Order: sequence, then structure tokens, then C-alpha cells
Amino acid sequence: MERVVERGNAGRALKRVRQNKGSPGIDGMTVEELPQHLAENWKSLREQLLAGTYQPKPVKRHRIPKSGGGERELGIPCVVDRFLQQAILQVLQPLFDPTFSEHSHGFRPGRNAHDAVCEAQGYIQGGRRWVVDVDLEKFFDRVNHDVLMGRLAKRIEDKRLLGLIRRYLEAGVMVNGVVVERYEGTPQGGPLSPLLANVLLDEVDRKLEKRGHTFVRYADDCNVYVRSRRAGERVMRALKTIYGSLRLRINEEKSAVARVHDRKFLGYSFWYAAGGAIKRRVAPKALKAMKDRVRQITCRSGGRSIRTVIGELREYLTGWREYFRLADTPRVFRELDEWIRHRLRALQLKQWKRGTTTYRELRARGLSDSGARQVAANTRRWWKNASMTIHVALPVRLYDQRGLPRLGR
Repeated sequence: MERVVERGNAGRALKRVRQNKGSPGIDGMTVEELPQHLAENWKSLREQLLAGTYQPKPVKRHRIPKSGGGERELGIPCVVDRFLQQAILQVLQPLFDPTFSEHSHGFRPGRNAHDAVCEAQGYIQGGRRWVVDVDLEKFFDRVNHDVLMGRLAKRIEDKRLLGLIRRYLEAGVMVNGVVVERYEGTPQGGPLSPLLANVLLDEVDRKLEKRGHTFVRYADDCNVYVRSRRAGERVMRALKTIYGSLRLRINEEKSAVARVHDRKFLGYSFWYAAGGAIKRRVAPKALKAMKDRVRQITCRSGGRSIRTVIGELREYLTGWREYFRLADTPRVFRELDEWIRHRLRALQLKQWKRGTTTYRELRARGLSDSGARQVAANTRRWWKNASMTIHVALPVRLYDQRGLPRLGR
């Protein structure tokens, strides 16, 4: 605990929390107000931490939609608790991380989802064409506090720190002004939760390694690669026992033993190219989610300017392109670029509305008289018109100049 409250560690934690920004918790304090609050209250707060008496505040419940339908529940801690969790994380991560499995990639310094996808690709290329794809049922909501604290107690001797972590686990959730107590789970949303998840699931990694399995894990997503369905079914039975010992349950509907090309991993799926090479692509489900989001941004009933729409697209597509840059499908990305520009052209036609305006704007942009008249005569057929010679008036370079990212390489 002395290392947690050490001045340098606290300063780094404050800097990180301010960088991450985020919404206020139940007390309404913002990240911008945190430095002044700490300046005025750090002495008292530090004394409570060292005495082992500090009591975290309940988290604020926040729900976000999941890509596959339904909602994911987040718990937003107060900014003071986010700061303290970050300070704890900075002390514990260097202690735990070097001991984690090489096959674990989620929420670890110097590792990311791309590393996990490339490792999975290597196993498939090596001839392991079956996968045991495990999905845990509400993992973050089902973490057993006693089991997790038992794992932490093996490495942490400071009872004050162990007590504080348990109080974070047991801090209630504010729902409609009422605090609901929590007896299991570690709420997603705090800086400490990912490390605690890795501490618990490291036991799964070790047992898989001991049995000689080839696997990849990213947080609670775990794929084991085998050479036959029969081997995969044996592994699935073993995993049910291993997870059961941690009081966790496998989601039977979403888990399966299947051919690798029939499953996705972290938004990617794999396909067989000429010569037997294994290639990566954006999984169909992830591609559908992306197109749904683009449709939402480019909705023709939003009443927003083209500049605003392209700004939103730029923010979304830049991150999407970076995440899926490993995909070996340039043609798919070029087709997506064409589709996105088609939607923007249709939106532009909708905003011009009247035929006379459409005719004037298209002529001013270099479209022929007959072409402009043809489009202007059917002003409400925006999608069809956007596929005509309108690309002469609204060319690719125009969208490049306006800052629309290209997905194709």
C-alpha cells in the first residue's frame, strides 16, 4: 500500500486517468475537477488507505449495446476510485504480468488483439484446422469473489491492499438512486478489472499448457486449436471442468467445436487461399456491424451537413481501418469505399432536394447537360441517381479532399 500511495505512482495514475477522460460516477465529479480535489484531500485519503479504512463508492450503472444484440452492463466508478484503481494497477501489473502465459494477449502491456489473431493464424497454418471456441456466460458478472481473492492472496501479502480490492469487488451498483449490493462479478469500466480477469483466467492457461494444447486467449475469449473434431470434443469437456472449478460457466449456445473457417476470433475469420495459405479477413458479423454503423451515420433523414457526416465517418473509419488492417482482402475494402461514397452521393442529392438546384449544382461541377437533366428529373430516386454519371460531379478526389479515409490499399 505504501507503493500505491507513493508520490510518483500517484502522479502517474492521475495523468493516466486524465488522459482516459470518461464520464463522472455517482458523485458527479469530473476528471477536470480531480486534481483540485486531490490537492485538498490527499492527506486524509492517504491516511485512510494506509490504515485500511478507505471505503469505495458504488459504481454507476451504464448499459451499451452489444454488436450481437442485447446490452453490455458497465460500472462507472467515481473518478477518485478510478484514480486509486489505476494507482493499484501500476503496482500490481509489473508483479503479475511477467508470470502470465505467452498465449494470453488481452489487456497486457506490449500485447494486443493483432498478436492474438496472428498466433491463431499460425496454428491453423500448421495444420490445426479445428477450433474449440469457448464463450463464457457473462464472465465479468460471474467472477466469484472468494476464488479471485484466493488467487490474489497467493501473491499479495499486504492485508490492507487485499481488503481494498475486495471492497472494490463488493462495492454496490447505483440503480435508479438505490444501491444494489453485489456478491459476485467485477464490473467492466474500472482500470483494475482487466488485470483481475487475467489473474483468474491464468489458471485456465496453465492447465492448457500443462496438457500440451495450442491455444490463444484474449481476456475471456479463448480458442484452442486441434487436428480433429474428436480431439476438440475432449478439450471442450476438459474446459468445462476447468472453468467449473473457477465457478464460471461456458455459454453452450455460443461455444462450439468447429472447422476454423466457420468461426470468428476477435472480429476476424480465416480462409484458405491458393497454395494452401491461410489468410485473414473481416468476419461476416463484424462486416455487417460496420455497414450498419455507416448506414446510421449516413442516414438521409438526419438533417446534418455533408461536412459533419464525413467528420463522423472519419472518426469511425480511421479506428476501424486500423483494427482490421490485418485483413488480406483489398478487393473487399475497395468495394466498401465505393459503397460509402455511393451513400454520400445519395445524401448530397437528398440535401439539394429540388430538381433545379440539383441541375445547377451538377452542371457547376462539370456534369454534362444531358446527365444533369437526367438526374434532376428524378430527384427523389437518390440511391439510383447516385450510381449514374454523378461520379463526374462528385469524384473520388472530392471525398479525399474532404478527409474521408480510404479503406482500400
